[in-house]
Amino acid sequence: MAVEVNLKKFLRLWLPVILWAVLIFCLSGIPDLKTGLKFDFILRKISHVVEYLILVSLLHRAFAASFSINPLRLFIYPAALSFLYAITDELHQSLVPGRNCSIRDVLIDTIGIIVFYIINIFVFRKKNKIAA
Repeated sequence: MAVEVNLKKFLRLWLPVILWAVLIFCLSGIPDLKTGLKFDFILRKISHVVEYLILVSLLHRAFAASFSINPLRLFIYPAALSFLYAITDELHQSLVPGRNCSIRDVLIDTIGIIVFYIINIFVFRKKNKIAA
């Protein structure tokens, strides 16, 4: 019974992380991914930020509920994994016709990671002010 509960918890916490990572991988495998819109470049860069904001938030949620770790590690582990995934995603894109590997895109992905933590800090502070 305990194994079944643990499996359900694992799937609830980590399956969204895995599925989101697979989605990012699949999108990166599309050759010449362009919208054809006037602001195509800006839209694609915003999508990088949002993709990684969501990835780090899913990782943060999974780590927070799966492990008893201190707040610094709860910050470092999801951020580091998201950053490493951004690097491997760019390496993957270098193998896709019409795509390339871009350090700039890794930095843009990192903006999404940072934005998550900025939002998290403000929400945490607001919750603490309400509780006080």
